[in-house]
Amino acid sequence: MYNPDDDEPTEAACRLIEESYSADGMLWSSPMYQGTISGAFKNALDWLHVLGKREPPYLHDKVVGLISAAGGTQGLQAINTMEFATRALRAWAVPYVVPVAAASRVFDRSGRIQDQAVELQLKTLGSEVVRVAERFVDGESPDRHAECARAAERAATAA
Repeated sequence: MYNPDDDEPTEAACRLIEESYSADGMLWSSPMYQGTISGAFKNALDWLHVLGKREPPYLHDKVVGLISAAGGTQGLQAINTMEFATRALRAWAVPYVVPVAAASRVFDRSGRIQDQAVELQLKTLGSEVVRVAERFVDGESPDRHAECARAAERAATAA
């Protein structure tokens, strides 16, 4: 558990911190509990606070794709919470997100996906993260409006 008064990371927390800092892009996924992200996911995000002492700090210019899994029909509250955390950690969330509603019907007991439409959405999200992360790594300065328009077109095709 993260404790701001004693932020010496455990071995597992060290792996999370180092892998997150060295990644160009990430996919974040959380179940939605009580209208927000899970406590375990929040605790993992809290460990990333120790990256504030680095140069560049936090997750500067990392690209993040956001996924939530809900038991019911909603999931955007968890996505919104993750998006706020993404910005607080100085990363970039791609505009395309995947809130998975009725997750128990989408995945089987082993976690394998059973819904082809959701599978396509997840693949689209992964492709967006890779595409944007590559542009950031290459130092390209994309036209943000044009990029958003193209991302919206890809999202509409995947829906």
